[in-house]
Amino acid sequence: MSGRGKRKPGEAKTRRLFLRDGLITGGLAVGAVAGGGWLYSDTPMPVRQAKVATLPDYRVAVSAHYPVLSVVRGQDVWAMASESVARLGGMGRFVQKGESVLLKPNVGWDRFPEQAANTRPELVGALVRLCQQAGAAQVYVSDLSLNDPQRCFFRSGIEKAAQEAGAKVLIPGRDGFIQTDMGGEVLGVWPVLEVMHRVQRVINLPIVKHHSLSHCTLSMKNHYGVIGGRRNRLHQNIHTSIVDLAAAVKPTLTVMDATRVLMRNGPTGGNLADVSQQNTLLAATDEVALDSYALSFLNLTPEQVPYLGMAQQRGLGKVDWKGLNWVERQVG
Repeated sequence: MSGRGKRKPGEAKTRRLFLRDGLITGGLAVGAVAGGGWLYSDTPMPVRQAKVATLPDYRVAVSAHYPVLSVVRGQDVWAMASESVARLGGMGRFVQKGESVLLKPNVGWDRFPEQAANTRPELVGALVRLCQQAGAAQVYVSDLSLNDPQRCFFRSGIEKAAQEAGAKVLIPGRDGFIQTDMGGEVLGVWPVLEVMHRVQRVINLPIVKHHSLSHCTLSMKNHYGVIGGRRNRLHQNIHTSIVDLAAAVKPTLTVMDATRVLMRNGPTGGNLADVSQQNTLLAATDEVALDSYALSFLNLTPEQVPYLGMAQQRGLGKVDWKGLNWVERQVG
C-alpha cells in the first residue's frame, strides 16, 4: 500500500461506491485528485489536464412560434411536466433522436422531499421519460451535493426516481472534472463536471426556495451544482457569480419545481413549517424571465435580487416576463 496508510473502517466500501457511481469515464476524465476529502468538504480539488476547455452552447434556436415561459398548476407531476414542456414546443424541440442529455436537479442537501430543499424526485423521473420519448440515446442525472452525496441522492428520492425511469445517475467522486474557462467576471477557470463536456443537451431542474445570501435559489443559482472547487469563495460576490454561471452554462431548457416552496431558512431547510404548497411547475427558455416570475412565490421583487438586472444587462434574458410570450395552464 502507498504512504497514505491504512483505510479507516468502511472507507473501502465508500471508495467503491464512488468508483461505481462517480464520474469516472473515458477520454475526457481527468486524473485523480491529489489528497483532500470528498467533494462535499471544503477541500480544494486540483485537476490535471493539458488544455483548459470551454463549454458548448446547449440552447436550441429561438422560435417566435412558441412561448418562452409556461406556468402549469395541478396535482399530478407527470401531467404538469408534460404540459409545461408541450407548451414550449414539446421535448422533441429540445432533444433530438440519438442525443445525450444531462438533467441537473438540485440534490444539494441531506433532506427528504417533503422538506423542499431538493428538486422533487417525481419531476426528475418525468423529465427522464420525456427525454426518452424524444429519442435520447442516454439521459444522465447529476449534481454536486453540499452534504454527503450518497445520502443526498438517496434521501431526496432522486437516485431511485431517476434510475427507475431509465437514467444513469452520476454521483461525483474525487475526479470526473474538467478545468473549464467560464469566461466570467468572477468565475474564471474552474473545475466543471466532466459529463457537461460530452452531452449535447442540458436541462436545468431547479426548485424554488429561500437562500440566506442571495434571497432566493432559482434557475440560475442552480448552476452552482455543476462546478467543484471551493464554491464558498464565490459567495463573496454571489450575484456576479450567479450571472457568470448562467452566461457559461446556457441550458437547453429549464423546468422549475414550485410544487413545494421553501419560504424560510434556505437553502438547507428542514422544518416542514417553512414549506408552502404551491403545486406549480414552470418551464422556460429564458432563465431571467423565469426567475423573475418565480420571485412571487417568495414574496420578493426583482429590485431585491440584484443578479436579475445584471443578467439582463449581459443579454441573458428579460426581467419583465409580462412583456414576453408566456402561457398559464391548469391540469388535473
